[in-house]
Amino acid sequence: MRASILVLAGDGIGPEVTAEGTRVLRAVGMVFGHDFILRDALLGGCAIDQYGTALPPETLAAARGSDAILLGAVGGPKWDDPSAEVRPEQGLLGIRRELGLYANLRPVTIHPRLVGASPLRPEVLAGVDLLVVRELIGGIYFGEKKREPERASDLCVYTGDEIRRVVRRAAELARKRRKKLTSVDKANVLESSRLWRRITEHVVRQEYPDLQLEHVLVDACAMYLARRPSSFDVIVTENMFGDILTDEASVLAGSMGLLPSASLGDGPRGLYEPIHGSAPDIAGRGIANPYATILSVAMLLRHSLGLEKEALAVETAVATAIDRGVLTADVAAPGQGVSTAQAGQMVVDILKERGKA
Repeated sequence: MRASILVLAGDGIGPEVTAEGTRVLRAVGMVFGHDFILRDALLGGCAIDQYGTALPPETLAAARGSDAILLGAVGGPKWDDPSAEVRPEQGLLGIRRELGLYANLRPVTIHPRLVGASPLRPEVLAGVDLLVVRELIGGIYFGEKKREPERASDLCVYTGDEIRRVVRRAAELARKRRKKLTSVDKANVLESSRLWRRITEHVVRQEYPDLQLEHVLVDACAMYLARRPSSFDVIVTENMFGDILTDEASVLAGSMGLLPSASLGDGPRGLYEPIHGSAPDIAGRGIANPYATILSVAMLLRHSLGLEKEALAVETAVATAIDRGVLTADVAAPGQGVSTAQAGQMVVDILKERGKA
């Protein structure tokens, strides 16, 4: 296969982890006989510094001309002024909206060797295998915003069509798993959530009657993720709730550095990124965990390029590296963490071992 992949390294640790992601992509190409054409562009704070905008037109054009996009992270203290008109996060929100990437998939599983890295008891973590499908280009993040000296507002708006398409995507995924769908809202308070619940109920009952559907309020869901996370299969929810809940869910796996994500629309093109931020406190130190980015590469291979065998090979290579104790500081014993590059190299070496087998 020949495919064009745009790499948006971004800010902070973004360049460090995407460097390992691209190394893995090249290794996959070599082992399986694919030609991946990798191009770079700017997004976020680095784009503001060079172009004065977080999403330059050149970057958006390159994204539209690519088969998939691999993203590192955006933001950092340099651009944190709340009063600034241009902020790195605008680039991230903008590219998601411009490409129509309305469904964000965030899987959460627990590697047996890393159970001790989570603050939760091992028995609570037993059997955890969940997928959060977060609506990505609607809701309060994209609603009308107003700010005055003593008053501010952010409008949360959802339409029926926006809800239907993300619920259908989540339902299709649930059908391929354990056939349980949990819709998370705040319908006891918010009108947008009442609409969300009504439409979700109708879509699932009419189109996916084989699924078990439950509705859970967002505050209760936050509690259940800590008390009984294995009870969830696929969770579908709106933009802000999904953002918060998946950060909480990262605690189950032991570190944000382990969790990938895929942002998808109606076509095969997607944007793939670790769920963590730019981590400016460790940027440049070579200790960031690249596994979330590498697992995002696996999702890229699966969802945008249709390369299931290659995706499984990458996921297996990461699991094998963890089994071998190749762990960065966020999940390793004190003083025993390997470097970002060493972790990435181990995944590459395991892939090449497979190629020689």
